[in-house]
Amino acid sequence: MQNDILKIESVTMRFGGVTAIDNLSFSLKEGEIYGLIGPNGAGKTTIFNIITGNYIPTEGKIIFDGEDITGTKPDKVVYKGIARTFQNIRLFKSMSVLENILIGFHDQINYTYIEAILRLPRYFGNEKRIKQKAMDILEEFGIAKFANHNATALSYGNQRKVEIARAVATNPKLLLLDEPAAGMNPIETEDLSNIIHKIKKDYNLTILLIEHDMKFVNAMCDRVTVLDYGEKIFDGKPADAIVDEKVVAAYLGDFKHA
Repeated sequence: MQNDILKIESVTMRFGGVTAIDNLSFSLKEGEIYGLIGPNGAGKTTIFNIITGNYIPTEGKIIFDGEDITGTKPDKVVYKGIARTFQNIRLFKSMSVLENILIGFHDQINYTYIEAILRLPRYFGNEKRIKQKAMDILEEFGIAKFANHNATALSYGNQRKVEIARAVATNPKLLLLDEPAAGMNPIETEDLSNIIHKIKKDYNLTILLIEHDMKFVNAMCDRVTVLDYGEKIFDGKPADAIVDEKVVAAYLGDFKHA
């Protein structure tokens, strides 16, 4: 039986007099691909920000891998095994694709500052190991040929792959993807779907994703939670979500044609 790796327990988030998340609870099992969906302004990215420590919830708890991580600082959240991407791609503009990926390994360096300054053997051994791991990840995403290209010179779809690859480089247990297919054409979306399924298996990941493309959600997700104005209106399989009356009403009928 799969264990719960993430539990959102009765989380409420208020900003002044505005309730962005209202008493929300759901959980992810190890190895799942789970969708968090809903109209714009439903509170989806707010939940990501709470999980990753950017926001501290007004009420409730975030339990990850059996530990209460509510309010843990973002860098410590990454160290515990949670990585994320963003709705708007965030790459280091002055760096190559490979250099962007190497940033993800900063917590996995096994040499001291002095060893790096003096160029001692352990420094070179670690640098070689990390660079090879980075190239392996780029191969997995089909973008190794762009390793030495400026990351922001790539196509939008490939930039999105670089961002996800960098998150994978942090060696997470849980990967949060914020609209990974946004702005992609159908061919790019199908390619990304195949890559995500592959990295889930190869890196033993659990994935929580936000997405508006319901065809993509149906192809990807084992289960979904649907939010509307910060409240959960559905919890279950994607195929059931698209015919649920509350979900259809929240999307003003868009789901009927997904």
